[in-house]
Amino acid sequence: MSKAQAGPLLSKIIFPADLRKLRKDQLPKLCDELRKFIVDTVSVYGGHFGASMGVVELTVALHYVFDTPNDQLIWDVGHQAYGHKILTGRREQFHTNRKYKGISGFPKRDESEYDTFGVGHSSTSISAALGMAMASKYKKDKKKQHIAVIGDGAMTAGMAFEAMNHAGVSGTNMLIVLNDNCMSIDPNVGALKEYLIDVTTSATYNKFRTDVWNALGNLPGGSASRHLLSKVEASLKGVIAKSSNIFEALQLRYFGPVDGHNVLRLVEVFSELKNIDGVKILHALTTKGKGYDLAEKDQTLWHAPGLFNSETGELKKKSDVPSPPKYQDVFGWTMIELAKQNPKVMGITPAMPSGSSLKYMMKEMPDRAFDVGIAEQHAVTFSAGLATQGMRPFCNIYSSFMQRAYDQVIHDVALQNLPVVLCMDRGGLVGDDGATHHGAYDLAYMRCIPNLIVSAPMNEIELRNLMYTAQLEKNKLPFCIRYPRGEGVMLDWKKTFAEIEIGTGRKICDGENVAVLSIGHVGNFVTEAFKTLNAENIFPAHYDMRFVKPLDEKLLHEIFSKFKKVITIEDGTIVGGFGSAVLEWMSENNFVAQVKRLGIPDHFIEHGTPKELQQECGFYVDDVVKVVKGMN
Repeated sequence: MSKAQAGPLLSKIIFPADLRKLRKDQLPKLCDELRKFIVDTVSVYGGHFGASMGVVELTVALHYVFDTPNDQLIWDVGHQAYGHKILTGRREQFHTNRKYKGISGFPKRDESEYDTFGVGHSSTSISAALGMAMASKYKKDKKKQHIAVIGDGAMTAGMAFEAMNHAGVSGTNMLIVLNDNCMSIDPNVGALKEYLIDVTTSATYNKFRTDVWNALGNLPGGSASRHLLSKVEASLKGVIAKSSNIFEALQLRYFGPVDGHNVLRLVEVFSELKNIDGVKILHALTTKGKGYDLAEKDQTLWHAPGLFNSETGELKKKSDVPSPPKYQDVFGWTMIELAKQNPKVMGITPAMPSGSSLKYMMKEMPDRAFDVGIAEQHAVTFSAGLATQGMRPFCNIYSSFMQRAYDQVIHDVALQNLPVVLCMDRGGLVGDDGATHHGAYDLAYMRCIPNLIVSAPMNEIELRNLMYTAQLEKNKLPFCIRYPRGEGVMLDWKKTFAEIEIGTGRKICDGENVAVLSIGHVGNFVTEAFKTLNAENIFPAHYDMRFVKPLDEKLLHEIFSKFKKVITIEDGTIVGGFGSAVLEWMSENNFVAQVKRLGIPDHFIEHGTPKELQQECGFYVDDVVKVVKGMN
């Protein structure tokens, strides 16, 4: 695969200092070249797509006007930072984006001085920028600018409002750029979306203010006149329009909305805002996928479409050979089955209806399935509220995002012993998204909480049966079900539901000398490894434990009474995880055995394919073979 070729203007830009040498009238052409470079690269090598296409003009204008990296530019989430990476010294490496040992798909501080804050989870940019701005205020550095670029989807998270609440009275100098495209990965939801639409369509106040501001600036004593306008404008807003009240009430100077795809106008606006002290917010209207027709029309699909033909837009076809379903789809379809059987079942997701496949239930049962926006904390406590009224909520949150709701899991669910079903999608090593998205810690951080049941299915049928078990009326405890990203292992998976006794594992096969205890999908690595081992007349035992909490103590007594060599395997951190739980049990019950734990080591794992990362961590199929042989 050949690297994309940069156009004549883009090829001359290594760093933003080179960009600033261009004439302003060259910027639209540069934007076209940058957009084409992104298309040509992502179509061949993969990655996120629509978000970066939508901020090409914003990216160029920001680096053109502001003195990056001295001026601090923070991108929220980072899906939209491809143009930023290309313009900041990484164009030649951009084809390695999200590849094993290549550059990260998100801004990362140790990758570039232009990546001022590492991101991957949403809604952190305003807090980070405010911290930087407050440090500059303390150091009396009045020249440094601090710019946070945040999408309207990320703005729905409570953290963004916490930061704006503080920023408004901070006395710092910073600019918030609200990138309003009505999308996160799926279409945005909630009152804020409706409010921003009102802002966009209520042009009366904004046009009035802009016209008067410009007119006063051209008069003698324009600065004093503008100061007078700033004093009376608050009362004018209440009379003329409601457009910017929510931001102005937080004491943020609101400007806009502006066309986020008019790079020349953006340069003018940023140049003006650069010289206005205080905390400002610029409302920029953009289109996710801008410049690529198919991406504009189907913005969810083209958020990260995989490989495609850049000329025709045809997506790379998957094999026609039947393949097992994705775990997320098994969850989504099973939710509908359960909901039809049990009128108390409800579904909740924080802005990931497509990713979690709750979209199927939202379409068929819109009064029983809810997208609450990027608000994991709210999603958990909202679920707890439903549970107090006799409902059986299934709250589906990616494992790495569940970290953001940890207090709510403890305080609002576990402490009150409410039967909320916490479905943790993307458990384990997720691949190309890297360290910010790996679900490495869930088994460890959930098993230490009182009252929680913590489980992980080995396959699709087990997932269905755990979901079925969790919603049974007799089960009164909070119930965690953790499963990985991607395909399962079974074609014929849609079987009649069967209850699983809580805290019970199962023996996959008996054996001698060595016992392998697995939790979750990685149990399939063990069964695959055993094919090689059995062919060499090595016959270890395999147990699928299913539950990290409570552990199957009866089964563990059987295992440690028979085996003096035990291997545990998990797609999670070995610090405090499943293997640690087994060691704790062994010690408390006075057994002595040689135990080898396989899992994610005690450091952050970067990006690559899941197989590459599993091999790096030492728990893929070949690793199981090697360790069993070494202990046999």
